Amino acid sequence: MQLVAGHAALCGVRVDRIVHSGKLRAEQTAGILADALGCPVVDQVDGLNPNGDVRHAARNLVDPMAEGSLAVVGHLPFLDRFASLLVAGEPEAQVVAFRNAGLVKLVPSSLGGTYAVGWVLTAELTG
Repeated sequence: MQLVAGHAALCGVRVDRIVHSGKLRAEQTAGILADALGCPVVDQVDGLNPNGDVRHAARNLVDPMAEGSLAVVGHLPFLDRFASLLVAGEPEAQVVAFRNAGLVKLVPSSLGGTYAVGWVLTAELTG
């Protein structure tokens, strides 16, 4: 994660808030990302566990009108399902397959209410 986070920082990636599941590895990953990107806010949020309810998480975390950016540090299969819900409206759509230590940027789509994949960064791409 240090390699990916460092590369993201070199590319100018900035995040205003990072949330994580509270599990040790997710907390450590969030800390690495926060340090590399200079993110001032890192919070533990319930419901981001591997089999967490992605619809509940979306209702609590996603606000298209909110200012700033949010990074969600979690686990599989939660992250795959969460991104699929935001992009396709269906958690089982398999829009993106997350990789360990990977970053996926979602951006509001022109359709309104949904998101599009802006970019993907994995350790393989940083080498």
